[in-house]
Amino acid sequence: MNIGIVCYPSYGGSGVVGTELAMALARRGHRVHLISYEPPVRYLPTDLPVTLHAVDVPQYPLFKYPPYLLALANKIVEVARYQHLDVLHVHYAIPHATAGLLAKQMLGGRLPLVTTLHGTDITLLGADPSFYDVIEYSMNESDALTAVSDALRRETMQRFRLRRPVELVYNFVDPEIYSPHARRRCPAPRPADRAVVVHVSNFRAVKRVPLVVEVFARAAADLDAELWLVGDGPDSAEARRRAAVLGVGERVRFWGQQDNPAAWIASGDVMLLPSAQEAFGLAALEAMACGLPVVASRVGGLPEVVSDGETGLLFDPDDVQGMVAGLRSLLLDPARRRTLGEAGRRRAVKQFACRHVVPRYEEIYRRAMARDPDTARQDVVD
Repeated sequence: MNIGIVCYPSYGGSGVVGTELAMALARRGHRVHLISYEPPVRYLPTDLPVTLHAVDVPQYPLFKYPPYLLALANKIVEVARYQHLDVLHVHYAIPHATAGLLAKQMLGGRLPLVTTLHGTDITLLGADPSFYDVIEYSMNESDALTAVSDALRRETMQRFRLRRPVELVYNFVDPEIYSPHARRRCPAPRPADRAVVVHVSNFRAVKRVPLVVEVFARAAADLDAELWLVGDGPDSAEARRRAAVLGVGERVRFWGQQDNPAAWIASGDVMLLPSAQEAFGLAALEAMACGLPVVASRVGGLPEVVSDGETGLLFDPDDVQGMVAGLRSLLLDPARRRTLGEAGRRRAVKQFACRHVVPRYEEIYRRAMARDPDTARQDVVD
C-alpha cells in the first residue's frame, strides 16, 4: 500500500508511535509518506521507503495565529494527488483528523481516512467546548477510528456521540530494539555498584517529574542509587530545583532528549512513572521490553500495560507513600527486580511486539479502502 501518516514531531506518544509505525510499515514492504511540520524525533533517514513531507505554514500579517490546519490540509491533498496515496492515517484528533477530513472532501471523498486517538486529544481538548463539536464531527466522518487503550476507547465512547465503533489497537514496541542488550549502546557510563532509576518523558505537568525526584529522594535517602531523567520540557527547571532542595542533586542526572532512548532505558534497573494520567504508557512498555520492572500510577491505560505484582507495581496517583515504599522495596531486592523485569520482557514480546500490532493497522487500512461510502456509517452497540 501507499500510506500517508500525519503526526506531531514531538516527544509525546502520538508522534513517537506515528513515526515508529511508518518505519515498521516500510519494513513490511509498504511505501510510507510522513507528513509533519518538521522531522519527527524518531525519524531517522534510512534506505526504507519512507518519505518526509514538511508542512510549510505561511506567515501573513492578517493572521494573528498561523493557519496550520489549512496548510496541513493542503499538504495532504498535494501528497495524496502526486504520490497516489491509498489511505491516510492521522495520529491525534486535533487538528489532524479535521485536516484529513478537509483534504478528503477536496479530493472528492477518494481518500480513506483512519484516525487514531492518543489521549489528551480526548481527555483535555475533548472536554473543551471550543473543540468538542469539531472533534466529534471529525471522528464520525473518519472511515475508521482507533484508540491506543481500552480505557481511552471507553472514555471516548462516553464523551462523544459516535456513529461508529472505536477499535482498540494497542501501542507497540520493537523487541529487537528495546531489549536488555540495548544498554551496550548507551554513551553514558553506568555506575558499577549503584542501582539506577530511570524516567523518560516530555517533562510536562501530567508526567509529574518533580514528584519523580521526590519519590526517588525519599525511597533512596540512605541507599546507593541514581536517578536518570531522560527528556526535556516545561518542568525541567522545577525538577532540578526539587533535586537541590531535597539534597539529591548530585545523584540526579539530567540527560536531556536522546535519539536512542532504548539504550538509556536498558541501562536502568527500575522505571518510575508517577503520571497523573496516561492513555497508554509507552515508556512503561519500552521499559518492560528492556527487562525493567515499572513503578507507576494506576491510571488510564497503564494497568493494561503493567501487570501489578507481576511486571511492576501500581499505585493510586495520590499514594505517594506507596510509590516510595514500592520503589524502595525494589531497590533493596535485586532478585525481585530481575523476576519482575523478566516477566515484563515476556509480556512485552508476547502481547505488544510490532509483529503482532502492525498487521492490525494493515487490516484496518484495507477495510477503510474497501468501505462503501453509502454504507460506511453504522450504529454503535457497545
